[in-house]
Amino acid sequence: MSIDNAVLSFAGLVVLVGLALGWFISPWWFLLTAFAGLNMMQAGITGFCPAAMIFRAIGLKPGCAFK
Repeated sequence: MSIDNAVLSFAGLVVLVGLALGWFISPWWFLLTAFAGLNMMQAGITGFCPAAMIFRAIGLKPGCAFK
């Protein structure tokens, strides 16, 4: 798995968990989904992604987007 695939999978997981928690626990959890979306937009514009840095540190191979 490349860093790109890991980042996209992790972002998708955060979105789905935020939606489930918002639906079943409290609407305040929808802020987690909003945070994930804002972070993805920020990473697309600036190229800076903390999750990519973590995945690189644990040894995943680089992809096209995050090197």
